Amino acid sequence: MRVGIGYDSHRFASGRPLVLGGVRVPDHDGLTGHSDGDAVAHALIDALLGASALGNIGEHFPDSDPRWEGADSMDLLAATIRLIEERNYQVVNADVTIITESPRIAPWVPQMAERIAELLRIAGSCVSVKGKTNEGMGWIGRGEGMATIAVVLLDQIGDIDTLHASIRTGG
Repeated sequence: MRVGIGYDSHRFASGRPLVLGGVRVPDHDGLTGHSDGDAVAHALIDALLGASALGNIGEHFPDSDPRWEGADSMDLLAATIRLIEERNYQVVNADVTIITESPRIAPWVPQMAERIAELLRIAGSCVSVKGKTNEGMGWIGRGEGMATIAVVLLDQIGDIDTLHASIRTGG
């Protein structure tokens, strides 16, 4: 078993859609970023890469590479899952905290958790997504942007055939 922690933060940017955990959150400015700015996906990617000792998001998807400009961060998350599966790891669970004053994310939490679970190849009951405010303190409290923290637990399995059999049976 291996634990990874990921963090991401972005400033808000007008004229961009807000995408969190692969879900479009309407009526709010989006986040800056070379890709779509999905801070939830970025924190999960770093947590997965950290747990499997594969570096960080910037090493695999650098913002200096035009291939990733405007990329769907859920595609990057899917690519990261393939990387860890190649090393015989599977995700056990994921816990995500989104820190923002606005928007309130509760209405979109079920969709985010479902989408994340689908990509991580785990049951929805193994994904937690929650929102917290910063109680008006600092740059987040002033509404300048948001931060996300993600924790994942990985389990190493014997071989890739066992991994795929486990994924198919939901184990």
